Amino acid sequence: MQTGKCNRVTPSPCLRSPGNPCAGPGPPSATMSDTRRRVKLYALNEDRQWDDRGTGHVSSSYVEKLKGMSLLVRAESDGSVLLESKIKPNTAYQKQQDTLIVWSEAENYDLALSFQEKAGCDEIWEKICQVQGKDPSVDITQDLLDESEEERYDDMPEAAPAVELPPCELGRLVDIAELVSTSLAMPVRREKLMLVLETEGYIKKLLELFHMCEDLENTDGLHHLFQIFKGIFLLNSTAIFEVMLSDSCVMDVVGCLEYDPSLPEPKRHRDFLNTTARFKEVIPICDPELKQKIHQTYRAQYIQDVILPTPSLFEENLVSCLSSYIFFNKVDIVKLLQEDEKYLTELFAQLTDEATDDEKRRELVNFLKEFCAFSQTLQPQDRDNFFKALSCLGILPALEVVLGMDDAQVRNAATDIFSYIVEYSPSMVREFVVQEALQNDDDILLINLIIEQMICDTDPELGGAVQLVALLRTLIDPENMLATANKTEKTEFLSFFYKHCMHVLTAPLLANTAEDKPGKDDFQTAQLLSLTLELLTFCVEHHTYHIKNYIMNKDLLRRVLVLMNSRHSFLALCALRFMRRIVGMKDELYNRYIIKGNLFDPVVRAFLNNGSRYNLLNSAVIELFDFIRTEDMKPLIMHIVENFYKGFEDIDYVNTFKGLKMRYEQERDRMETPKADSTTPLLRNHRFRRDMRTLEEEEEIWFDDEDEVEDEEAVVPPSEKTKSEEDFIDHLGKFIERKKAKDNEDTDLLAKPSVAPAALGTKPESPVLKLSLSVNAAPSAGLGPMLGLSLSPSASGAGGSAGGGGSSGVTTALCSEKPLSPLGGSCSGTVGGGALSPTAPLSPASPGAVSSSVATISISAKRGLVGLVDYPDDEDDEEEEEEDDDEEEVNETPPSKRARLES
Repeated sequence: MQTGKCNRVTPSPCLRSPGNPCAGPGPPSATMSDTRRRVKLYALNEDRQWDDRGTGHVSSSYVEKLKGMSLLVRAESDGSVLLESKIKPNTAYQKQQDTLIVWSEAENYDLALSFQEKAGCDEIWEKICQVQGKDPSVDITQDLLDESEEERYDDMPEAAPAVELPPCELGRLVDIAELVSTSLAMPVRREKLMLVLETEGYIKKLLELFHMCEDLENTDGLHHLFQIFKGIFLLNSTAIFEVMLSDSCVMDVVGCLEYDPSLPEPKRHRDFLNTTARFKEVIPICDPELKQKIHQTYRAQYIQDVILPTPSLFEENLVSCLSSYIFFNKVDIVKLLQEDEKYLTELFAQLTDEATDDEKRRELVNFLKEFCAFSQTLQPQDRDNFFKALSCLGILPALEVVLGMDDAQVRNAATDIFSYIVEYSPSMVREFVVQEALQNDDDILLINLIIEQMICDTDPELGGAVQLVALLRTLIDPENMLATANKTEKTEFLSFFYKHCMHVLTAPLLANTAEDKPGKDDFQTAQLLSLTLELLTFCVEHHTYHIKNYIMNKDLLRRVLVLMNSRHSFLALCALRFMRRIVGMKDELYNRYIIKGNLFDPVVRAFLNNGSRYNLLNSAVIELFDFIRTEDMKPLIMHIVENFYKGFEDIDYVNTFKGLKMRYEQERDRMETPKADSTTPLLRNHRFRRDMRTLEEEEEIWFDDEDEVEDEEAVVPPSEKTKSEEDFIDHLGKFIERKKAKDNEDTDLLAKPSVAPAALGTKPESPVLKLSLSVNAAPSAGLGPMLGLSLSPSASGAGGSAGGGGSSGVTTALCSEKPLSPLGGSCSGTVGGGALSPTAPLSPASPGAVSSSVATISISAKRGLVGLVDYPDDEDDEEEEEEDDDEEEVNETPPSKRARLES
């Protein structure tokens, strides 16, 4: 926009314009009032540039012919009217930069008044706000961003000029096309054009011109008609669509759209619709309204998808009404068909009738597919009623019949129908197949038919198989399974699936992995197996119990890892992903299964065979081992380092394997640490006076340990008791009584006699208590370097004996529950460096110096050993314990739980 400098007598602010701070000349003799009201008028042209319409003085007054308060701008030079604009209630006026007022007229062109002074701008702005009932403190009178287009034009004033269409003549087609084209960009003009086209029958007059142009072979006229009708479609008016898509007009409209100027030759859409496209009634439709609606919807869909050019980014919202028109037509069709009960009953009867020929059944299936596709347009409540009606009519049994046919096209259509049902209600399908399993064999179950179709997909890209895998995943997903008070869908269905269907799913996998390498390794087989593995991986993550049993029973992971040898890297990665998911479960049973089967071997071999290549396989294997390292999965770390670390020693581009080695060494050091500390004196009186709550917690841990050895007794020669020992015995007696009361056990105990009660001074009726205690005694006690005590309240006979020696520790041998000989039983060991045997009588003052000692308490109860045990750091003693365990296993002594608590 070009503007000039302001000419004024006194130094005053320049007139401001939308594009320039200064505006045109003013008279040299302007008064102060004239200066305040002095403005420059601008209008926005088609190129979005501001045109200067002149300088004048603005006022606000009532104009009779406009019937309202208006803005008047009279030219400064001759007093002519430059602007006469009614202040409308719904027009958005904006005040900018304190001296500028901008708005859009009803004819949809923008105007601006640039004031010389701020005071004049404020004065006119107050007048505008007063008329519209707005607050003058705001800078915009209407919030156009928040109101819909429909609301904006509902109150369009009658005084706004209407769109006048040129006469419908051949010579005016150019003008008509230009008018329609320019109106599309202006909402107000578009609304007015729609009103004219709806009320004046203009469309039918245009179609008459179309026939004239075709008869005269007027190509230019036909091109103009194409532009006109394309623009009319973009007006987005449902009322106009009703006219153009009516039976009397639709073919002529299609004819107009054949003459696209951008194409060298016109398309023959009418020939296709009249001859090629045939309406088939697989079952006769008696309702004429329904039949007409089907024809109308098909033609509208054809126009939208085939004839009309693809809308640009700015035109997408201009064809929404056509999409809505088609949408609601489909809703009407579904409802009309659903209301005709005889029609649907006949449809399913013919579909399942064995006498129906294949061609007829193909047409029925295709019709049912279209019917279900239309149902996607229904509202949720209507869709519920639709699928419930189909279920009552037997759609799932009908699909079983269709899926068993040899016709691939029919099976594909049936798969599409099945996908609609699964998407709507997986529970409906699950309930059907569970009930079906009670009556039919596995071979004809619906889900097995789906799995077989997936396996037998002839498409090289397995497009159908991919779709079926997605459906199966939806069906076996526990997240969408229901749980009620009476039954749990998850439990019932998963039990059914793993019993009746899983063997069908895994059959190709197991058949192809019988050897050390895949039996078939072509691309299509690899794709199929990858889809199967994808589904199995999903099961590992979501079906922890069922899939775990299946993997263990079938040794499935070993078979899957055979695929690591496939020449297709994507299949090897699928196998690795399956194992990664299993390891990621961090399940002890899975870990034992992997270690026992040495199932890391195929993974390590594939990794080493891959060499130094930096690819997905390399990264995936490293990630697997790094996960094991970061999660500190000790059994797997021990297994990997002990069996495979030599192959990883030279790998230094990642720290994963060195980290595994470090974890391994840390674990070994931790396991050896208690043995190193056992040389220090471990017996402390306070160790036997711990809180009973602690003892109970540790005892629970002891009983929960499943890997302990069988019941054994610790027998040492008896010796004189001290007061502290008596206190300790009383303490343990109370502990045993509490244990008995807690477990509600019988008083019948399974202990065997060890030594006579009289020798220990205990009551025969006390609970069975076997105590082996060795402590360092002070020289002043007069008992020598060691005090030994063996306690058995219900035993009879003499105890063992001990001899002295120079050992620095005390070792006790635990013997199984067997009757003891009169000489004290069959236990032997060393005490204070001497030998413990039934034939060596014990002297309270046996010679031998002991630097440290260990207290060992073994309490024999009905269900196992309960007590506090310290284990000496003597490897010979551990070997003796293992030998005793072996003897017990050979003698087939019944095992019982034994737990150990380390202080």
